[in-house]
Amino acid sequence: MPRIDSLFARLREKKRPALIAYITAGDPSPSRTASLVEALERGGVDLIELGVPFSDPVADGPVIQAASERALKAGTNLRGVVEIAEQIRAHSEIPILLFTYLNPVLRYGAEALAHDAAKAGIDGVLLTDLTPEESGSILPPFRKHGLDTVFLAAPTSTPRRLDLVAENSSGFIYLVSRLGVTGERDSLSDSVEPLVNSLRQRTPKPLALGFGISKPEHAASAGRFADGVVVGSAFVRLIEQNQDSKQLEEKLEDYARALSSALQGARA
Repeated sequence: MPRIDSLFARLREKKRPALIAYITAGDPSPSRTASLVEALERGGVDLIELGVPFSDPVADGPVIQAASERALKAGTNLRGVVEIAEQIRAHSEIPILLFTYLNPVLRYGAEALAHDAAKAGIDGVLLTDLTPEESGSILPPFRKHGLDTVFLAAPTSTPRRLDLVAENSSGFIYLVSRLGVTGERDSLSDSVEPLVNSLRQRTPKPLALGFGISKPEHAASAGRFADGVVVGSAFVRLIEQNQDSKQLEEKLEDYARALSSALQGARA
């Protein structure tokens, strides 16, 4: 069974949602990313979204934009991210989702990337600015090489878009909890639960909720009805604040553990 499918099946039996962490690969340096992932896994993270730094990350807020800039200045590109994933896979079986914008994929070549990503042990891709309506020529190489393809659904998605997202996603579906860009928020949006219910009527595939989740209480709240909880900007901010510290890995592990602990009783 593919790693992502196996993860959600295992956690479904335990009645616990997955903790999914996004970090920007190459921030603060390409050589340190693998150790950050190891720390997150020790803290209880179940799946890693490995972000590809991009010069125009239109869906991201200032925290992740700044991380992209740091990673690009450190020399990180898509080929380097694939190599980082290979380093992670040498020591871990944690599922890895490549999180990227479409432009780097087009420059690399979808067929070449799908081949190299699968060889490196990457489990799936999420192309942030690719809609299911326009994915016909992009998806086949990834599916041929056994990679999951994850699409985004938002509170403003039309019924037709939700149908297409449900049909074309594999592994899980990423639900955007609110309008706007990524970033930490004080509370969850009221639009979350209706969006989850709408997708539940369309598909049995796992649903992961992200955008704005930054505190253990947010994670616990989202975990009551979602199969996975995605935390990104809060981890990336912690990396920014401690990028020159030897305690960065320890701080990431501790924060991940607090979030993971909050999810333990979410489905009780």
